[in-house]
Amino acid sequence: MSGCEKTINTPTSKVEDLLNQYQNLSPSIIDNLKDSIEKEDMTKEQKKKYESLMEKQYQSLSYKIKNEEIVEDTAVVDVEIEVLNYSYSIANSKKYYDEHREEIKDFNDYKLEQLEKVTDKIKYDLTLNLTRYNGFWELDDIDNNDLEKIHGLY
Repeated sequence: MSGCEKTINTPTSKVEDLLNQYQNLSPSIIDNLKDSIEKEDMTKEQKKKYESLMEKQYQSLSYKIKNEEIVEDTAVVDVEIEVLNYSYSIANSKKYYDEHREEIKDFNDYKLEQLEKVTDKIKYDLTLNLTRYNGFWELDDIDNNDLEKIHGLY
């Protein structure tokens, strides 16, 4: 029994749990997504479409644990993730929009249409830090760059 508990309470298992929550669209992940989207300057319909695109992103996320290093009550887990390359699409949409403003009525609509077409993926490396409190590993706050990588927006 204690062997099982130890396996579940590792830095790697905590990182896997987090990434699995994205893949499985856990309620806390979706709540955070909705809170984030609510701040965007989009119509209600655009926000709904964007939420759907981000859910697609999360579900298509794949990962591979590369390394785990533990030093006393701190740990670092290196992960390679693969996500849809939304960043490239957004950059291209912005460039095209800037050069063809007269053709495009609404940038958000155009950007979302382009994001729907994304099938290419990109790999990123994440370095996630954890701290052990009272014998249990907890993820430290994830920096914005790593969150953008998870979202495919880096």
